[in-house]
Amino acid sequence: MPDTAPPQESVGGDPSGRPVGHAGARVDVAERSAWSTGAGGAVIALLFVLVAVAGAILLFMEAEASGVDALGFLGALCVGAAVLLLSGLAVISPGQTRVVQLFGRYVGTVRRTGLVLTIPLTTRKNVSVRVRNFETNELKVNDADGNPINIAAIVVWQVADTATATFAVEDYADFVRVQSESALRHVAMSHPYDHADDGETSLRGATDVISAEIAAEVAARVVIAGIEVIEARISNLAYAPEIAQAMLQRQQAGAIIAARERMQVLLRLDPAVHDAVARWAADDLRSVNAQIDLLLRRALTDAGRMPHAASDPPRRGRPPRTG
Repeated sequence: MPDTAPPQESVGGDPSGRPVGHAGARVDVAERSAWSTGAGGAVIALLFVLVAVAGAILLFMEAEASGVDALGFLGALCVGAAVLLLSGLAVISPGQTRVVQLFGRYVGTVRRTGLVLTIPLTTRKNVSVRVRNFETNELKVNDADGNPINIAAIVVWQVADTATATFAVEDYADFVRVQSESALRHVAMSHPYDHADDGETSLRGATDVISAEIAAEVAARVVIAGIEVIEARISNLAYAPEIAQAMLQRQQAGAIIAARERMQVLLRLDPAVHDAVARWAADDLRSVNAQIDLLLRRALTDAGRMPHAASDPPRRGRPPRTG
């Protein structure tokens, strides 16, 4: 097979990865502009159509009255010219395009909006270039640690190359949906849900990084269809129901162990001071220990003696729900 092939021909090759079973084939066609005029030319063509139709009517009437066949032939030519021009007129809304084909061959894409005149006797397929989005199905996969999780994502995309989207794949919208779920599954299986080791990224702890990875993965898969991915975001992430309770107990046990590892210090306080701190803690809806920890942190910060290695204070309220 030669290295080059005529444009728009199905050529053998490796579109993405290594094909399985045969050499693979793809439609090698890229978007280009089709000839068209704006509203001015289209209005002139429409006026010519009206004049041609009126002239044809007069010629037919004159031919019938005089019996001259040549006048009827001229009238038929006027009708044919009117139909020819009329077949080239189209109305295109903003955010829409027309993929133009002449006897099955791609001749270009019209991106003008409004009333336009393009090549007559052509077929035109409407292709939207507006931004679209969809939410994948909730997938059940195993994360990098083998734990079953449920995950879903929202993908924002649009058609970048109308010719490739039309001719390279059977249904580009369905193609984007299937490839997005495949990419989401692959990314979810590459990371742990939680408790990542050093140098690893967890699904729950770095959602922005994971979302960017999902967007890049989807974009690499759908570029063959002329699609551009704008954004991808995780919309649902949780442990599978069969292990959710067990993982919650595991997280609670980890929190208890971490609390026990905190340094316990015996303080000797004046009873009046302790009562004042207790009332203050109650007003702020804190425990006495949390209030003392807060006051000590403020004092160290004001004195410029807060160590950089100090951990952040525990967040107020109930712990976040997971799973």
